[in-house]
Amino acid sequence: MRVFVADDHEIVRRGVRGLVESQAGWELCGEAGDGQTALDRAIDLKPDVAVLDVSLPILNGLAVTRRLRQASPETEILLFSMHDDDETVSGGLAAGARGYLLKSEADDQLLQAIESLGRHKPYFSASVSEMLLESALSDRPRPRSRLEGFTARELEVSQLIAEGNSNKMIARRLNISVKTVESHRAAAMRKANVRTAAEFVRFAIRHKLIEA
Repeated sequence: MRVFVADDHEIVRRGVRGLVESQAGWELCGEAGDGQTALDRAIDLKPDVAVLDVSLPILNGLAVTRRLRQASPETEILLFSMHDDDETVSGGLAAGARGYLLKSEADDQLLQAIESLGRHKPYFSASVSEMLLESALSDRPRPRSRLEGFTARELEVSQLIAEGNSNKMIARRLNISVKTVESHRAAAMRKANVRTAAEFVRFAIRHKLIEA
């Protein structure tokens, strides 16, 4: 089984690498420290399982998940995160992740998660499973993340805006026109229901597009 890992902390990547390489028949085919590099490499490598942090720089894990599922539908995605709030989990599942594991879990659970996804079966942390079960059994609908309404490009532009990049800088980074950036920016702010840049940064932090 070929596994890919993306996390902006070297110690996390090293830990995942060690676990993967300890399993017979498994290999770590690639890794990345930011979302854009992760997307480019994973599309090229087409791993069986991609282990992605939610809060990646440049391009967050939810945007990578959505784009990677489109480009490499056979790659199963495990979101490996510190966050277990309803909106982040819902956003990850809506983006196409089939697994969600908290970084506080033991090593054997990470191995179980990767193995399960490698067999195209979902895997969730106990707390996430409980949340999903409660939602399924209750009369109330599953909490819907506002990010579910964002396109992949709007997610990219949103993160770059929140990180302090100007429209011109974003246009150069994404190789699109300034006018297109302005259009995506307006759509993202409308969907986030904010009017100012400061409000948008707070929205981005709350929805894990960037770290506080």
